[in-house]
Amino acid sequence: MSAGSISLRRGKAAPRKRAKKRSRSRVTPEYNMLLTATLCLLALGVVMVFSASSTTKVLQDGGLSSSAYYLKRTLIFGAVALAIMHVSARVGLARIRELTPLLLGGSIFLLVAVLGAGSEVNGATRWIGGGSLQIQPSELAKVALILYGADLLARKPKRARSLEGIMPFLLVTGASCLLIMLEPDMGTTMVIVFAVAATLVASGARAADLGKIALVIGGLMLLMAVVEPYRMARLTSFLDPSASAEGAGFQAAQAKIALGSGGFFGVGIGNGVSKAFYLPEAHTDMITAVIGEELGMAGITALVGLFGIFGYAGLKIAQKAKDSYSKLLVAGLTSLVLVQATINLFAVMGLAPLTGVPLPFVSYGNSSLMATLFAVGLILNVARGGSAKAARNSTPTGAGKLRVVEGGRAPARKSQKRSGASGARNAKGGRSGGGNGGARRTRHGGRRRASG
Repeated sequence: MSAGSISLRRGKAAPRKRAKKRSRSRVTPEYNMLLTATLCLLALGVVMVFSASSTTKVLQDGGLSSSAYYLKRTLIFGAVALAIMHVSARVGLARIRELTPLLLGGSIFLLVAVLGAGSEVNGATRWIGGGSLQIQPSELAKVALILYGADLLARKPKRARSLEGIMPFLLVTGASCLLIMLEPDMGTTMVIVFAVAATLVASGARAADLGKIALVIGGLMLLMAVVEPYRMARLTSFLDPSASAEGAGFQAAQAKIALGSGGFFGVGIGNGVSKAFYLPEAHTDMITAVIGEELGMAGITALVGLFGIFGYAGLKIAQKAKDSYSKLLVAGLTSLVLVQATINLFAVMGLAPLTGVPLPFVSYGNSSLMATLFAVGLILNVARGGSAKAARNSTPTGAGKLRVVEGGRAPARKSQKRSGASGARNAKGGRSGGGNGGARRTRHGGRRRASG
């Protein structure tokens, strides 16, 4: 073979490799939908955090000098969070999978550390650090638990079909939730429980096992509500808001007033009055009520629509993912965001007890924003074609069927490939055998005719 032909073949191979690389990282419609919904929610959050916090700061300090305090912090930490999202969307997903034990161990260590060295705010010890560099370990734990569950269930998909198989995931989740409840933070615990349940459903866990787990968790949460007086007060105020409108139900009652006074189009951005000490923590937990008052029913509808787009795009990305780990990871992280948004919206509208859960992307909260955008970056990573294959000693992907994520269809690609390959071998063997046999018969026949 000449040198010219070798160089020609090399020249043809290079474009193929580049084209293959481009196809792996192509931008899909779901990628654009998810990114657009995320950026729109972030933009809405910047505007509404400034509107909800500026009035309170002016009334507290008696001047305009610190009216943009929360706005500046949101912009600074928002830029850091966007950088985290960009990195997590570009780095290899296999690398993230390898770092899962470190992330999970670090989050549990911080959950233990915050109980002894954390700073107390409003009777809860949830933050650790000093000055403006305080972090909330429970926010990191939420994402780390989904990463751990996706890795565990993807390595051996048959684990999801028995209670014993998913027990390691349940034990780690239970230990983390116990530490978070000691802060105390029941809202974050509820978010983790529902997100983990969604991950188990996506992995194909049996309904009977999920029912047993739900009964145990429901009994524990009811016991915790009975033990703590303030939790019981929140529960009773939810069941009968008018009975404690000036006590435990004050915040819920004011949220309803704010939503009702907004009408269809609202009173205008910055013109709401409920945020002026009528709504405690208006820029964090109660920011949905401020949106309802200033942007009206139209604003709430747009808000719900953006989360709907986010959820649709996330679940489509999970359905189209290349491997079981990517499917479970995206399904779990998408559920994490949607569960937190649902709990916040239901609490503000009076459909669930108040638990102090912020609205993702919109409420003020630096740790929450960074953890959420880290999760979004991982989803975008999978949307661009990222994948992380399981270890060699793990069960093949086809052994466990992700029925929920696959839309009820069994993954039959590998079986089709195997049948096609075996058919090709059989056909090849038939052709080669027939050809050799014919050649032998021709040779023997020729000899007989020659001798005859």
